[in-house]
Amino acid sequence: MQKIKTYTHTIMSKKKVLVIINPISGTSGKKQLPSTIYNHPLTANFDFDIRTSEYKGHAKELAREAVENFYEYVLAVGGDGTVNEIACELVQSETALGIIPLGSGNGLARHLGIPIHTKKALEVFLSENVTAVDYCKANDKFFFATFGVGLDAKVSEAFSESKTRGLITYVANSITEFAKLKPEKYTITTYEGESFTRDAILITCANASQWGYNAYVAPKASVQDGLLDMVILFPFPIMDAPSLGIQLMTKNIDKNNYVKIIKTKEVIIEREKEEVAQVDGEPILLGNKIEIKTYKGGLKAIVPRII
Repeated sequence: MQKIKTYTHTIMSKKKVLVIINPISGTSGKKQLPSTIYNHPLTANFDFDIRTSEYKGHAKELAREAVENFYEYVLAVGGDGTVNEIACELVQSETALGIIPLGSGNGLARHLGIPIHTKKALEVFLSENVTAVDYCKANDKFFFATFGVGLDAKVSEAFSESKTRGLITYVANSITEFAKLKPEKYTITTYEGESFTRDAILITCANASQWGYNAYVAPKASVQDGLLDMVILFPFPIMDAPSLGIQLMTKNIDKNNYVKIIKTKEVIIEREKEEVAQVDGEPILLGNKIEIKTYKGGLKAIVPRII
């Protein structure tokens, strides 16, 4: 008797994606995003659960639930603050982060090469090019792009209190805060043993290369080297401000004579009094002693290319 061949057909389950939209971030509307997702021809292989964050910290809660329920991806729709809320729940998990950058500065997304254009950013996500990137902590607060004290923290605080968003507001706040800022004294101790005390205008610890808006505070920073680029801006003559601004926007700030950049795995920053700091553009108080550490490859993220 001829043996009858049998075949089994396995139905592939769709990959679960939680989309978290911050409705108030940035200047771009997000009402059309669900239809953009569902009408894209490549989204048929995914099961999208689209949610809108309703209060500060809600995105964090939703991301935690996604990890607990074994979602393959969480797609963050917003700016660096939204990404921070979501990504801090994804570290050391199997759930990968995707980004549609609809915030203001979008520093991390820009560094990763994710397009600001919504449809193009969605296509990057749909490519599923997952890679491991570093994350950092300042005391107990996560950051993925930058942490800072001094001028950039003051600008972040003013920007968070502004009624309008966008590049013009950011530049106006930067000029205003610079005009009234006084240098602070900091004691800096690196993991490698270097220690010194100096007055500085700002100190930015960069995992990614920029604050946002293509302002490259650490042009040689990498999110995959396990190191921070600590950027220290010392007091400088007011007449040098325009050239410093040009260097910031042209990836040449590291060539400025008043800038010192130290690559380090960990650093302790001490100051005489508590002032505002910023983590991924969000103002926060962290005390007068801040320990910053890098954690190599602890976050899975979807990127458009090898970074």
